[in-house]
Parts: sequence; C-alpha cells; structure tokens
Amino acid sequence: MNNSRPLVSVNIPIFKCEKYIIRCLESVKNQTYGNFEIVLVNDCTPDNSMLLVADFIRENKEIDIKIIEHEENAGLSVVRNTGIINSSGKYIYFLDSDDEITKDCLELLVNHALKTDAEIIIAQNRWINTFDNTTKDFGFPTSSLKKYYDNNLEIFSAYSNGDFPSSSWNKLIKKDFIIDQEIFFVPGLFAQDELWFFHLLLKTKTLAIIDDITYLYYLHGESVIFNRKRKNFENFLTILEHFTRSYNEEKNTSIKELIKKKIILFKEMVLIMQWKAMKDREYLSTNISRMQKLAKLSFLDYFNSDISFGIKKKNFFQNIPAKLSTKLFIWRFER
Repeated sequence: MNNSRPLVSVNIPIFKCEKYIIRCLESVKNQTYGNFEIVLVNDCTPDNSMLLVADFIRENKEIDIKIIEHEENAGLSVVRNTGIINSSGKYIYFLDSDDEITKDCLELLVNHALKTDAEIIIAQNRWINTFDNTTKDFGFPTSSLKKYYDNNLEIFSAYSNGDFPSSSWNKLIKKDFIIDQEIFFVPGLFAQDELWFFHLLLKTKTLAIIDDITYLYYLHGESVIFNRKRKNFENFLTILEHFTRSYNEEKNTSIKELIKKKIILFKEMVLIMQWKAMKDREYLSTNISRMQKLAKLSFLDYFNSDISFGIKKKNFFQNIPAKLSTKLFIWRFER
C-alpha cells in the first residue's frame, strides 16, 4: 500500500450477492490507486457470499479487508451506517456488491479531491444491461455544467434541478464531513440513498464533478429498479414526509423554496413509477390524496416569476380533487 496518499474506505454491503461479489471485489483489487481498505458489512446473508469472501481474503492477503458482522438482518440503511462508523479512511466510497468500478476510479476521484479539497466528488457511470448485453453511458447522469461549487445554495439549487444523481455510490466523500454533520441513513427505508443525499446536500458547502466514467452499474433481474412493489411506494411516501419535515424546519427562505420544488418533482416521479409498475388506479388515487397533505405551492406562488411554469403545472395537477387528478394523470401518461 502507498501510505503517502489519503486512505479510501470502500464500503460494500454483503447480502444475497454470491453471483456478483467476486467480480465486485476484483474490481477494487485492480485499482491503480494503492491506499484503500475494503469494509464489508455482512447483513446476515443467507447464501454463500461470505464463503466466497473468505476465499478471496485467503488469496489476497495483501489487501486490507475488514468484515463487520451484523447479529441480525437490519437492511441497507443500517449497513451503510455500520460501514461509515467502521471506516478508517479520510474518504468513504460506497460500492454496491452487484456492481464494479473502473481500474482508475479511486485514482481519478482522489486526485480531484486533493486538487479541490471538496467535501464530495461525483463521477459518471455506465449502465450494463445483462438482459441484452448492451451498455449506456451516463445512465444516471451528472448533468451540471459547473464542475466545482463552493456555495451551499448553488449546490442545493443544482440538486433540486436534478443535476446530480441521488445515489450514494460513485461519490468520494470526506468521512469527517459525514460524521461531524451526523448525516446517517434513516433505518427501514428501501430507497435510502435518495433521502440521505438530500440531507447531505443540505449541509454541503463544496462539491466537485469529474466527467470520467468510473462506476459500472449492472441491470439484472434482481435489480430494485425492476422489482418495485407497494412496499417501495410506501417507502417513497415516507421519504416525502421527511422532505416536508425539512421544509417546515428550514429557516433559509431560498433553500425552503428549493425543497418545495424538489418535493413537487419527486411526487411526479413517484406517481409515474407507481403507475408504470403497478397500474393500480385506486392505489394511485390514494397516494395522490396523501401527497396533497404534504408541502405544495401556495396560491401566491403562482404569481412568483421565479417558479417555472412546469413546476406550477405539476403542482396544479397534483392538488386538484384526487379522483380527477388520477384520471388526468393516467390520461397524460398513457396518451
């Protein structure tokens, strides 16, 4: 290991990943950057993942690998928190066990971190579709034209516009920043990255972007993106409640307005995903009714030129009587 450069803690969750874990670990082993540790959190996986991990450790004694064992299955949010607490590095990097990283991933990110001293460095990603063996660059794109931010309002404004992907992975983050700001994952959520990244960017003062593809995201039959059920959409409603709580507590007027914009856009995304996945008219109407109790535009906001017509239009359709809103939403989506 080259200890003259900052240590990076690569956090990998272990749960039902026997098909993928060796590929994932090999991608970390092959890094051109030398000073890293691998932090594996076993969330009581019922398969042979840990046997494969044990073999990998025996064959790669030169790699610094920590294993933390959960006494009972706690879910990915708690796994992420366990990984953060048990990381020794200056930087933390989250890597999902069914994905992999490019050989120069850590080197590119650390070089930019040392150059900018940013709290977060974000890179680009590539989708690998195992169904038809195709690839797609920038599947979850970082679309911001700016490459460096040193202002929290600017950062959160770009985030509310959708300029940064909300995944926890493919980002190099200062561990002290996470710990000092107490930005941990909320236990029990399936889409925990979305809420965690929201909380993270409420506190972030410096952020940098590189255009290099460093993360390979695999789409397969077990991917969450293809397996959303009612429990996932209940989870999204919980996230919206957390967003609304932050909106109500926020003192900065500009940030407060950006949170409201984020909520409206997130509502729209959830409704689209829900209808596409379930085609359940009654459940869609129920969730529209529930969303109407959360943060939304006021009457006066419709006269605010700083709020786009698109946001006003979405908010209007989300808050007319639920049955009519449901009917119009389905018509808009299916036409």
